[in-house]
Amino acid sequence: MTAHRSDAETPSLRRILGVDPAASGPTGYGVIETDGRNYRVLQYGALRIPPKRQKSSAGACLHDVHALLCQLIEEFHPNAMAVESVFTALNMRTALRLAEVRGVVLLAAEQHGVEVRSYSPREVKACVAGYGHADKKQMQLMVRALLKMEETPEPSDAADALAVALCHIQGEQFARRFGLSAGPGTSPAQRLATNSASRRQSSARISGLQPSR
Repeated sequence: MTAHRSDAETPSLRRILGVDPAASGPTGYGVIETDGRNYRVLQYGALRIPPKRQKSSAGACLHDVHALLCQLIEEFHPNAMAVESVFTALNMRTALRLAEVRGVVLLAAEQHGVEVRSYSPREVKACVAGYGHADKKQMQLMVRALLKMEETPEPSDAADALAVALCHIQGEQFARRFGLSAGPGTSPAQRLATNSASRRQSSARISGLQPSR
């Protein structure tokens, strides 16, 4: 789905492509443009591979995901790509399939010279919702609120991709504000998630966002 699109390119604007790779379900994607203060959603959605296509060959899904990412990169020219990392609690078979999908996502970025940053699911949730165990509905509501969207992003895979992009943007802003590097070790987004979790929980008064205790 395409939402708001900027009318003119400005040097101060940055575009981030968020990707939520999936082992068997839809692969979510979302492109956010920001000037450092305001957000603009350029496009979001989720690629669902038909079962017949999945069975046609072992590499059919990987081909389609790679083609989608190449198309998005060529259309929107993102400054960076934010990708959700492999969830370590997955079983081995699912983790391997997810790693394959993530591999072609990284390949598309490398082929187009786009910087890539990875974020764990808990890191994204803590950064965006202020709670590392937020459920999908809470994440959708929080993404809608932060991006001032007129409708809740659907499906949830698309909302997750937008959340990954938001995590990256907020991490960049945090790093610039405090002069932090983006080198190895704890990332700016991780520090931001840790420092802002309690503040986000107390300030976000959107129905259904607060975790039950």
